[in-house]
Amino acid sequence: MEISTSMIKELREATSAGVLDCREALEATSGDFEEAVAYLREKGMSEAAKKSDKTASEGIVEAYIHHGSQVGVILELNCETDFVARTDDFKLLAHNLALHIAFAAPEYLTRGDVPEAVVEAEKEIYRNRALEEGKPADIVERIVKGRMEKFFEQSCLIEQPFIKNEDKTIGDLLNESITAFGENVIVSRYNRYAVGE
Repeated sequence: MEISTSMIKELREATSAGVLDCREALEATSGDFEEAVAYLREKGMSEAAKKSDKTASEGIVEAYIHHGSQVGVILELNCETDFVARTDDFKLLAHNLALHIAFAAPEYLTRGDVPEAVVEAEKEIYRNRALEEGKPADIVERIVKGRMEKFFEQSCLIEQPFIKNEDKTIGDLLNESITAFGENVIVSRYNRYAVGE
């Protein structure tokens, strides 16, 4: 099948992948749009994994104040080069992440940042709740595990569903950005401020 420019353009608009990557994906999948999207996603995840070890010491600090001036966020987003840090797409990513933090109020960046004492306290609460609900002892630990996954999803920025597209997590958004920018992109730190907290 011949790959037309319009097919490449449509795939590029849908995925933000490069022209050559879109052509390659369409050729590899005989022009099937859905398979090409999956191909690019798979390729992007493997490229993101390769780039995640690279040092990201450039970047920007984004400040966001939600209208009404009741919530504010300061976020440091890093990449490998100042060239990428100065692009509008990188600035938009930082803005969207700060907006997400203002709205979703994650307590931690990753699950590795959650103190062990907090993890154990949450497990104990879920374990006791399951037993009070009369759940059989042999499935209580599976219930605790499932509820802990939900806790991490709600509490950790990287695992939260992105507020502008809940089909992807913040981790997915960062992996897509790594692929799009061609270099490592990480959230180094952030602070969320709310009046009265």
